[in-house]
Amino acid sequence: MSTVFDPLRLSAVSLDVMVANHDSAQGLARRQQARLAHLLDAALNGSRLYRELFAGATARTPLEDLPVVTRSQLMERFDDWVTDPCLTLDALRAFTADPSRIAEPWQGRYIVWESSGTSGLPGIFVQDAQAMAVYDALEVLRRYEPRPLQRWLDPLCLAERIAFVGATSGHFASYISVQRMRMLNPWLAGNTRSFSIQMPTPKLVAALNGFAPTVLTTYPTAALLLAGEAGRGALHIAPQEIWLGGETLSPAMRACIERGLGCPVRNNYGTSEFITMGWECAHGQMHLNADWVILEPVDEHYRPVPPGQPSSSVLLTNLANTVQPLIRYDLGDQVTLQAGRCGCGSPLPVMVVQGRQDESLQMAGLDGQTVTLLPLALSTVLEDEAGVFDFHLRQEDDHTLVLRLPVTGEAGQAAMARGCTALKAFAEAQGVCRLRVLQELGLPVPQGRSGKACRIVARHA
Repeated sequence: MSTVFDPLRLSAVSLDVMVANHDSAQGLARRQQARLAHLLDAALNGSRLYRELFAGATARTPLEDLPVVTRSQLMERFDDWVTDPCLTLDALRAFTADPSRIAEPWQGRYIVWESSGTSGLPGIFVQDAQAMAVYDALEVLRRYEPRPLQRWLDPLCLAERIAFVGATSGHFASYISVQRMRMLNPWLAGNTRSFSIQMPTPKLVAALNGFAPTVLTTYPTAALLLAGEAGRGALHIAPQEIWLGGETLSPAMRACIERGLGCPVRNNYGTSEFITMGWECAHGQMHLNADWVILEPVDEHYRPVPPGQPSSSVLLTNLANTVQPLIRYDLGDQVTLQAGRCGCGSPLPVMVVQGRQDESLQMAGLDGQTVTLLPLALSTVLEDEAGVFDFHLRQEDDHTLVLRLPVTGEAGQAAMARGCTALKAFAEAQGVCRLRVLQELGLPVPQGRSGKACRIVARHA
């Protein structure tokens, strides 16, 4: 099976990334502007939607003079958005609806993944060989190695046992990346395994104990859960590294995870729109891959936010993907770009990211035990099994959740029924005792301080 891999492209991009690692701020800006001109040219010539949105623009039009675009705006006109006519929304939705085709290339030329519905609307994102070469090079060449001697002695990771704990029920970028890595590197296939975040905690702990990973890659809330299981003596693994992403990692969470699992944490920042946006250096700072992606921190009116000030949202421009151009795309994350250069010596800017902050729910289990329901598992259940994407789920007490949907009428009642059924089945499988789901239909989803929907909220004393 093709894995949409071009070694010549990867070699060229890798060389450029290594050179950029030692470039000046002016050199990075030149790279950025050249790639932006190439992206605008591709969008204006190949995308009917961008020709309409950017009427009168050229490849040299300053980025800040172009209008902002949103996911709903792009997805509503998907077939006009992409620059390859073979990519149609109906066909790609049918493709991503089939779990047996996860990590299979579309028509042998494209890697396709779907996003969660965090913004209320799931997205479908298409990557060609050039985009994948950029993502691969950034992932391999820009990351802090907490065990440099081990990596020097074992560059192919032959001695590593890598466990991915995450959403495995759909065409999600992180899971596809793991499966693709196994196909590209057959020597890793036997020592790389994925574990569903929807597994009941005792089964997940038993499976990880049996696999004994040396590297654990997952989400911060899942790592925190596993650190607690290790602390009470149920989890017996001894990982040497933990790779985290997908959610906000606070300093307190990092300390608890490192203490509980006994090894260093390496954090990164990525989204379905650009999976390798940021990497953490040896000084613990998050660096933006500014030679391949542009982030514009903005306030609630899309006005620029100065360095050092948190944004209300951030506009993303993906310089690597000309097949499905993302130009001044409202990502919704809260980002603070820092002024000055990091002490690690990298010329790439430093940022602080406020990503997902959904909370784990502590529910009453059988025999008086506490059962933890992870936020990513809950959202996956509602999205994949109930087809519900715009929701608010809050904990009322140890036995009760409140599910709010903004829709009304028969469609709203049907969605609520599916959501309640899916939540109860998942909770029962996890060992939750007598879960009740209260219904709130036709009410707006609350917004957090950043303006993003706050989807899963625990009960607080």
